Amino acid sequence: MSSTHVTVIKPSTSRIKVGLADIWAYRELLYFLTLRDIKIRYKQTAIGIAWAVLQPVLTTAIFTILFSRFAGINVTVPYPVFALSGLTLWLFVHSAVSMASNSYVGHTNLITKIYFPRLIVPISAVLASLFDLVFGFAILAVLMIYYGAIPTSHIVLAPLFVVLSFLVAASLGILFAALNIRFRDVKFALPFLLQVWMIASPIFYPADLVPDRWRIFFALNPLTGILEGFRSSLFGTTFDWTTIGVSCLAMVVIAALSLFVFSSMEDGFADVI
Repeated sequence: MSSTHVTVIKPSTSRIKVGLADIWAYRELLYFLTLRDIKIRYKQTAIGIAWAVLQPVLTTAIFTILFSRFAGINVTVPYPVFALSGLTLWLFVHSAVSMASNSYVGHTNLITKIYFPRLIVPISAVLASLFDLVFGFAILAVLMIYYGAIPTSHIVLAPLFVVLSFLVAASLGILFAALNIRFRDVKFALPFLLQVWMIASPIFYPADLVPDRWRIFFALNPLTGILEGFRSSLFGTTFDWTTIGVSCLAMVVIAALSLFVFSSMEDGFADVI
């Protein structure tokens, strides 16, 4: 006698859920969605992958002139290396959040027709943005060699801050992706919010420019500790673990809020979208 296997799909009773087991079970779908996002991003583009090289190079050159030559900002390493080290992570976070925020809207047919863990969609968009990050790190390595900025043993901690930047991007990507289904004006507000976030982050200026009495509030920006820690791991400077700790705590709060909003809205995705 043959037995029949029945799969029962039930909503979770938890308001904050990740479902890592479900994501792992659907890892092939995650892979193909990530590959699809990469192909779509560079399909029918005039310069294609070269844009991943030109964007950080040209932006670094512009801000080197503005902040190093005109504003006279002094840092412990050559300014182009300093700027590109922050810009590399920022461009990844910016691209990942932007792509993830539109991911559910871009996969309407998939979401309304079949079941799969919904978190896979924004996560695949964030993973696709890692493609550009690889090129950014390659350019950064060339620039560090050119200016003689040789890394120290602290560089072993650099992957930690890359992972933290991924978690920040994924958390915000999930949050804005869920909100974008219900409130379509998110796509208009998000570019402005990202611009404000860039200015409020120590990308083109060091964090020690901020007065000491405001440093703890500045660290509430999760990118503050991540960028400072990443630079310390590259250039061998002293780690500001207080700033890094506060930024990581802020990241945990953002991640919890994102998962709460996602869990609260997930059941209505197919109906609203």
